[in-house]
Amino acid sequence: MEATPFRQFDSSDRPGAGNPLRGDQIESTVKDVLDSAPCIDVHTHLYPPGFGRLGLWGIDELLTYHYLEAEFFRFSAISHEEYWSLSQEKRADAIWQALFVENSPVSEATRGIVAVLKAFDLPTDSLDLTEARDFFRTQPLDIHIRNVLRMAGVTTVVMTNDPLDPEEVSVWMNGAENDGQFQSVVRLDRLLREWSEPWQRLASQGYQVGDRASAASIKEIRRFFSDWCERMQPVYMAVSLPDTFQFPDGSVRGRIFREAVLPSCREFNLPLSLMIGVRCQVNPKLRLAGDGVGRADLRAIENLCRDFPDNRFLVSVLSRENQHELCVYARKFNNLMPFGCWWFLNNPSIVEEITRERLEMLGTSFIPQHSDARVLEQLIYKWRNTRRTLAHILTKTYHLVSADGRGVTRREIENDVHRLFRSNFEAWTATRDQKATMS
Repeated sequence: MEATPFRQFDSSDRPGAGNPLRGDQIESTVKDVLDSAPCIDVHTHLYPPGFGRLGLWGIDELLTYHYLEAEFFRFSAISHEEYWSLSQEKRADAIWQALFVENSPVSEATRGIVAVLKAFDLPTDSLDLTEARDFFRTQPLDIHIRNVLRMAGVTTVVMTNDPLDPEEVSVWMNGAENDGQFQSVVRLDRLLREWSEPWQRLASQGYQVGDRASAASIKEIRRFFSDWCERMQPVYMAVSLPDTFQFPDGSVRGRIFREAVLPSCREFNLPLSLMIGVRCQVNPKLRLAGDGVGRADLRAIENLCRDFPDNRFLVSVLSRENQHELCVYARKFNNLMPFGCWWFLNNPSIVEEITRERLEMLGTSFIPQHSDARVLEQLIYKWRNTRRTLAHILTKTYHLVSADGRGVTRREIENDVHRLFRSNFEAWTATRDQKATMS
């Protein structure tokens, strides 16, 4: 039997499709669209000026970021104790000397520093940090924030806000100003630790909770959520979880999760962000840099998505080995939104693998990246890297679509990038009334 040839599809058959691109136009069009598309950074640890010392920026913060500290100890003979006894400026000097003067900055984290310096027309090969420090010291913070967001192509950053952190609580209680570029998130990590600690923090804020997480305590936890949601106006709730996370389970954390967190998310129509796979403090001497990664049992996600269909879940998993399973679950549950390539995954080779897999299995119905930035200027290189990697992936994808018989237009590329960079998140975090308006 003679094979039936593929039908050559004429893109002009599609109303309003625009002109299909030639094969040699696809790459330049993808790059142009990505370079000009504004994005929402859906998960950061950044803050507006009113949050004071919680907001990190400048060359010393960039260099003493925990990614670089972990790398530093692979090259330096200095002891952990000696390093931590130094001032931040001296620690930054030591890292610069070890990773940028004595060695080539070829890792992802060190190349990021080079990219930031270059973006501000600062020397990338100096023997010291005098010029860089002088530059950052003279920047008015509010203007500097606007400049960095513009340079990164980011219109909105989503913060991480902990209502049990005394320093941050003080900011909110004193009337934190609502900055349109920064959206808030209720972070639950402290609340979902062993109950012996968080109940005392809640009690100090005036909530009638006890050490046994009774039904009365659960009711007060929900009142706590109600108060803080009114105060913060968050776009979602979030928690970082270990690789051992299970749901359901019989622990106090499991009970709070089921009886307080999930109902409150439904009540306030908020997604719940789960970042799963951290193994805390595998090397305590490294402090913040001492966490590791573990493969998680994602049947917890299956159980949550199946048993709570009225909840929406944003999910990022830290282990590379969990990525395919997460995609499969996203195909089965439309209340699951995979997002980002987090922490140890944020390397171009791994980002490309994960993003291609998601495109192949989910189309454009996911959020490809977030910066997880803790220092303001990291936005510049992290989003430049995202655009660069996505350009390669999308170009290959559109070439395949074209080769298989459907023309690709600039308008379609713009729509796809808009979904990936903005509208998927906007729709996922919109209220029901907002969704009706958007549709």
